[in-house]
Amino acid sequence: MKRVFVAGHRGMVGSAIVRQLEQHNGIEVVVRTRSQLDLTNQRAVQDFFSDEKIDQVYLAAAKVGGIIANNTYPADFIYENLMIECNIIHSAHLSGIQELLFLGSSCIYPKLAEQPMQETALLTGQLEPTNEPYAIAKIAGIKLCESYNRQHNRDYRSVMPTNLYGPNDNFHPENSHVIPALLRRFHEAKLSGAKEVVAWGSGKPMREFLHVDDMAAASIYVMNLDKTTYDENTEPMLSHINVGTGVDCTIKELTETVAKVVGYVGDIIWDTSKPDGAPRKLMNVGRLKGLGWEAKINLESGLETAYQWFLENQKSFRN
Repeated sequence: MKRVFVAGHRGMVGSAIVRQLEQHNGIEVVVRTRSQLDLTNQRAVQDFFSDEKIDQVYLAAAKVGGIIANNTYPADFIYENLMIECNIIHSAHLSGIQELLFLGSSCIYPKLAEQPMQETALLTGQLEPTNEPYAIAKIAGIKLCESYNRQHNRDYRSVMPTNLYGPNDNFHPENSHVIPALLRRFHEAKLSGAKEVVAWGSGKPMREFLHVDDMAAASIYVMNLDKTTYDENTEPMLSHINVGTGVDCTIKELTETVAKVVGYVGDIIWDTSKPDGAPRKLMNVGRLKGLGWEAKINLESGLETAYQWFLENQKSFRN
């Protein structure tokens, strides 16, 4: 029986990885809540790995938040994420664990990176200022994995997801990302009979979205790739892999699709006085396709599952 530790099992990605691992024979999933194991506590993490005899680690634990949170608490974001990564990766190494997968973020790439963003864009330009501390912590996680591989011959891998959505997303009215925010806004507009919904910007920027179940499937696939196959498609100093659909859409198209999924039939008004953000953010997923994996869930069907989860769980939301 292979014992697999999923750090961050209550988060959107971690919970999706757990759901899929539990369907595999011969795997015992090991999890700990924050009250059971403080991942920022080095001694506690080392003791956990020493006691539990773990075979594989999925490092999905992180302190995450939107633009407002990143701007307000930059010290918290860089400190907590660095501590979590350092403690887990180093303790895994000390315990002789050979296989680990680190989950990063597309924000590791420069603000003005050429589109679609390739893995080679890492460290070639300035980061987006609003989430720079978080991005630097994620870059450090990649370099930790690379460094333990180089010095200690470990097999620690990194995957960088595009914008994710799906079950266990954050539907907070102010702090959520675009898809959960739109799903909730159109749902409430439908219930109230609102004749129109106001959306920010022009609707022209293009974004890529990946269902979290696809992200979990990609993570498990990359983790369990034969080392020779993995090494042939990566480089020692460029070991991270982008995970996405390779397909984007305009925010206008996304918004109209969300309205359709929710069943909202009113008007959508675009407030062009609000900022658009970057004109395009798309991941180059050629390396992942070369390894034999592609996303399977299209946007509309993925949105339908996300909305269904929202309907089933909205009573448990704090706001």
